[in-house]
Formats: sequence, C-alpha cells, structure tokens
Amino acid sequence: MADDPTPTRFEIDGDVAVLTLDDGKANAIGHATLDALHDAVERAEADASALVVAGGARAFSAGYDLAVMTESTEAMRGLVAAGARLLMRLYGASLPTIAACTGHALAGGALTLLACDERIGPDGAPAKIGLNEVAIGMPLPVFAVELARDRLSPRHLTAAVTGRVYDPAGAVEVGYLDRVVPPDQVVEAAMATARERAALRRGAVARTKSALRARTIDEVLATLDDDIAALTGPDGR
Repeated sequence: MADDPTPTRFEIDGDVAVLTLDDGKANAIGHATLDALHDAVERAEADASALVVAGGARAFSAGYDLAVMTESTEAMRGLVAAGARLLMRLYGASLPTIAACTGHALAGGALTLLACDERIGPDGAPAKIGLNEVAIGMPLPVFAVELARDRLSPRHLTAAVTGRVYDPAGAVEVGYLDRVVPPDQVVEAAMATARERAALRRGAVARTKSALRARTIDEVLATLDDDIAALTGPDGR
C-alpha cells in the first residue's frame, strides 16, 4: 500500500485479528509501525479473541528504523523507549498472540517474537533470527535482556552477549521460535493456531499471563527511563 503512511495492514478474520507488517522491504520498525502495533492490540482485545502478527514476503522485521537510530542520540533513545513500551503492551496482551515469522527477525524484530506467545517460522529458509545488537556495537537495554531471560533457553542465553543470530531451526532450539513449517505455510499455520487459541476463555488467558509476566513488565516500565538514559547507539554515542 504505497499511499499508506503506515507500512502495516490490519484486518479481522472471524475471531482472529491480523496485523501484517509489509513495507515491501525489511519491515524496519519506526514510530508509525509502533503506533499501528499498539492500535492492533487494542482493537484485537476489543473485537477479536486472538492476534496474529505477521511479516511480509521478504522479512518479519530487521529491527528498528536505521534512519532514526542514527539520526541522533535523542532520536535513537526515543524510538527504543517507544519500542519497549509497545513490547510490554504486546507481552501483557489479554488475548493469545501468535507471530508468523516469514523471514529475517533481527534486533527489534527478534524482540517482537519474544513478546508474542507463540512463534512460527519458515523451515529451511535463509532467514536470520536473533538479537544482533552487540555484534553491531550496541549494548542490549535492560528491557531486552529481561525479555530474553524470560523467553530464551537458559543454556543459550549468552547468545545475547555475543549478538549471535540463527537460522529458523536454530531459532527453535534457542527459543526465538516454537516451531517451523514450510515457508509458504507460515501465515496459514499461524492463523490455524490462532483459531485454536481463540477458543480459550479470555479471563483464564489474561489472568495466567499476568501471573507469569506482570513482574517483568512492571519492573521494565518502572526502570525504563533510567535504562534508556544510559543507552548508547551502534556508534557508541
């Protein structure tokens, strides 16, 4: 949708809300995409029983918008802080959330996977998945470390220290993905899973997710300002 200022598409299919990230490129996450994700969570909670976050044909998301990340320290910190608030909103959503990881998911894209309940990726595809910030000279902010601590396999958690990325099969072992399917079936599989999860009672889902995640979410939000104030970009600024 070239004329759409937001590189996303939202729709509701039965009980399932679907937000597709598709700018025709790498699905870089800027403020417009974050706004669309916030809106998608709110609309899904109001009008659906599950939410699918899907990538486009080329990628799930290669991370935060590089133009903003390199514009200035203030711009970088503003985008990362906005991203952290969105991730905590998604992580604590009251309905099941499923990620259809159609391709590369790096940095902010990998964090979006970690914030979703279930993640399905493309078996055998040349996709790179992981938190690569350290590899490009940027320390992981505390909120990213806490998401990784919650969702990644403990024996692979040091991958966040080295910035290592994985193919889809490796991403399953590490914990970025839950399973892989043929690349042309990723969105279909995510939709099928979402329809199954939509049958769960909302109150049971919401209360259990809160019990599992509220401590992390509350801690991240309470310390976010200090976390972001200490954050440096890839160039060390």
